Amino acid sequence: MSEMMRCIRLDQYGMAEQMYLGEAPRPVAGPGEVLIRVHASGVNRPDVSQREGNYPPPPGASELLGLELAGEIVDGDLGHADNRHGFAVGSRVCALVTGGGYAEYCVAPLAQCLPVPDKLSMAQAAALPETYFTVWTNVFDRARLGAAGNTETLLVHGAASGIGVAAVQIATALGHRVFATAGSDEKCDYAIKLGADAAINYRTTDFVPVVQELTAGKGVDVVLDIVAGDYINRNIQCLAFDGRLSMIAVLGGQTAEMDLLTFLFKRLTMTASTLRARPVDFKGAIADSLFERVWPLLNSGALCPPVPQQFEPADIVLAHQQMERAELLGKAVIQWV
Repeated sequence: MSEMMRCIRLDQYGMAEQMYLGEAPRPVAGPGEVLIRVHASGVNRPDVSQREGNYPPPPGASELLGLELAGEIVDGDLGHADNRHGFAVGSRVCALVTGGGYAEYCVAPLAQCLPVPDKLSMAQAAALPETYFTVWTNVFDRARLGAAGNTETLLVHGAASGIGVAAVQIATALGHRVFATAGSDEKCDYAIKLGADAAINYRTTDFVPVVQELTAGKGVDVVLDIVAGDYINRNIQCLAFDGRLSMIAVLGGQTAEMDLLTFLFKRLTMTASTLRARPVDFKGAIADSLFERVWPLLNSGALCPPVPQQFEPADIVLAHQQMERAELLGKAVIQWV
């Protein structure tokens, strides 16, 4: 095995054109880690933020871009207690990582690895970890969708994004009613095909009265928001009594004025989080929940993620440009094998 590997390099922050296909030393797995020969790497909006200099990797993380991947284990600490699934050399896995995913080889904590479902391709599996971990912890753990064992309603903004696709599909597969917003009729149609009960083109229609009509004036139980900014008050209007607002990005602005009286009157809860800097044990617990609740749906075919758009490593600039222009439906991956 060569000591060097192909990877996507970024020598200085800036435009997508700053990235290029180059080489770097192949990483070495440490305690509780495995070395994975990467077949496909997921492309995510946080990668764009890091490339621009707005989302630096946590201390100790690889400087290379890339937060998720799928591939086969070639080496590592396979006798570690975190090897809950009995992985061995040659096992097909997908993994969430803090960096380094845009490469032919990547090191991942065993606790953050999950088996590739038999019904999925490597490309499909590579597009799961970042969005599935994020959706699970923010919608189901923090915002408690369906925690009381009952069916609830979820409003997902940006339904054609990677996060939106994961939220719509997982919540629908678990029996919840899902409404969505997206920026074009094509994307709304896409959300419906994914399982959303209704989709609203926010460029042509005010989603607040539509949500109220769809819920007979009650409002939704949970909102998953990637926009923030002036969406905050509109989300408050959409929420039912005792509703929960889960904010995971601020694409619409970092500041907002809130209607606190309505917030109080409705007994609402607002939660916000990022995942990348959380410890391995925390992410491992999410992996365990996904394996218990979501992986059976993937293995049975009851949940079938769409095939992501696939790019050659040399076309990484185009992949980022299409993401920035919101041209993608769902996820994109870099195909190494």
